[in-house]
Amino acid sequence: MELVIGTKAWSTWSMRPWLVLKRTGAEFREILIPLRQEQGATLSAILKHSPTGMVPALKDGDVLISDSLAICEYLAERYPELNLWPRDPRMRAYARSAVAEMHSGFASLRGECPMDLSMWPKAKTLSEATHKDIRRIVKLWSDLMTKFGGPWLVGEDWGIADAFFTPVATRFKTYGVKLSDFGDKSGAAARYAERLLEQPEFKAWEAGV
Repeated sequence: MELVIGTKAWSTWSMRPWLVLKRTGAEFREILIPLRQEQGATLSAILKHSPTGMVPALKDGDVLISDSLAICEYLAERYPELNLWPRDPRMRAYARSAVAEMHSGFASLRGECPMDLSMWPKAKTLSEATHKDIRRIVKLWSDLMTKFGGPWLVGEDWGIADAFFTPVATRFKTYGVKLSDFGDKSGAAARYAERLLEQPEFKAWEAGV
């Protein structure tokens, strides 16, 4: 397999399926496209691999899949023994709901706190819209871990939902966000964020920045 990704310091959407693919243990070739190049060079480079002009993209033989969630769905079906989605239908529904919310939501957090793994952590003043996003994430994490017992978002197995929220954990670290200020009274959400960034797959991604 080949996974086409963007600059590791910035590309949250590339990180998510990369983490999942790395977790499978499968051999794959990483094709890195530097982002933010001038004069359309980034788009031209990506179009050589994917007709969408966006990263990530997964090539597996004659199969070409664009979009981070679609790639993760494909990997979950190819490696069912890894429980990348929970086996229990109810748990799986909650995991998919959380991923869908991350996939399409939290625009203010994305805009004000872009992922930048090359940046030295530094607190910044955030808007109320971003505060609202963070409070929602804290509640989502806390509710799911309470419901299913953790240590991961939906039960005992690390999965796609955890991959999708790993870039969020990097944002909290980079911009000095203290989750205790956003409803995390027990510290469970902060500990979960720390666990995400302690995973060997994330450490391997970070080492490539």
